[in-house]
Amino acid sequence: MTPTSRFTRRALASLALALLGLGGNAQAQPEPIRLAMIEGLSGPFANAGEAVFRNLLWATERVNQRGGVKLPGGARPLELLRFDSKGNAEEALSVLRAAIDQKAGYVLQGNSSATAAALIDALNKHNERMPAQRALFLNYSAVDPALTNEKCSFWHFRFDAHADMRLAALTDVLRTDSQIKKIYLIGQDYSFGQHVLRKGREMIAAKRPDIAIVGDELHPIGRIKDFIPYANKIKASGAQAVLTGNWGNDLTLLIKAAKEVGLDARFFTFYGNGLGAPAAIGEAGVDRVLAVAEWHPNVGTAASDTFYASFRQRFPRPEDDYVHARMQAMVEVLVAGMERAKSVEPAAVARAMEGLTYDGRTLGGVHQGVMRAADHQFIQPLYVSVMRKAGTPGVRFDNEASGYGFRTVRYVDATQAEQPHQCAMIRPNN
Repeated sequence: MTPTSRFTRRALASLALALLGLGGNAQAQPEPIRLAMIEGLSGPFANAGEAVFRNLLWATERVNQRGGVKLPGGARPLELLRFDSKGNAEEALSVLRAAIDQKAGYVLQGNSSATAAALIDALNKHNERMPAQRALFLNYSAVDPALTNEKCSFWHFRFDAHADMRLAALTDVLRTDSQIKKIYLIGQDYSFGQHVLRKGREMIAAKRPDIAIVGDELHPIGRIKDFIPYANKIKASGAQAVLTGNWGNDLTLLIKAAKEVGLDARFFTFYGNGLGAPAAIGEAGVDRVLAVAEWHPNVGTAASDTFYASFRQRFPRPEDDYVHARMQAMVEVLVAGMERAKSVEPAAVARAMEGLTYDGRTLGGVHQGVMRAADHQFIQPLYVSVMRKAGTPGVRFDNEASGYGFRTVRYVDATQAEQPHQCAMIRPNN
């Protein structure tokens, strides 16, 4: 045997041992629990999708930093997978199959109630057909009330307050503003936007029958680049207030157009406190733009300040400043369900999550709530807040380094925010 061949054989033997060692280490690592985020990461609402990803990434990181999910066979980490639906329900269904193929037992989505409805229907059929590959759907912002009413599903859990809960809080504030006599309703033309306008009209009529609704308009979702014509119509109507469920760029561009035409009206919004909206309107939004959410950075408690500071430390760029307590709650309730079930099997976890009470303060968070077993709607407090200049009373933090933040004007506790449901849930036998 030549010296060269002896060297080659020794090198190959060493390499084989090294590979065996690597294989042994890889096998020793616990298999991650895969969560599949299906969201529009390209197209007109890509900024909203990326904002969701940052929230979910931070939530999973916080779980993993404390050791992961505690299970009988040992702790397991969470792994967040990204799937781009391109803001399209058909594409979401396509990537759902890819997510399940990658052994994701938990699907996370929220930006679009129409997409959420399609995913619920698809998972109902998939879970019945393929019980060995079942998956749960966790919804953080698809708020069409039908999703936990007539379309409710054992496989679907919603962690955002649905549209009627948000509308009730906003219209309670509207009821107290005696100066408003005319209001304009505008929204995105799909199931959620249509519902907001229809239900908004009903609530206004019940709470303030003296207010005239001077406009009721739907526009194509994600396709309007210039809202100036809409803003001019609102201005010409004489409206002193605007009610909208618009989100993403459809909200930012609407508010920006209102500023450009000099529209002097209060905006009652679901999402007016982020994704560029405060910076777009600036001083014109002070005391005029209102938002409703389960939490906001100026809640004012020490726990809230610490929670928000931790997020800003993780994502320091001003444009990344968009944090939602409900997304943290969603991941934590899921983890608590797994640990209660002592399993990651979706049906067992679903049953364990039903009725689960969550107090995020014990985990360095801020949020509290309970997962209602009857319809899988998370019951939680709500805050209505109004845009003010940073540094004024109640506004310690601004949004996205805009110089403007939001101050609480109404707190709605969980029992007040809760609404009845019409869910007749069908539960699996096993």
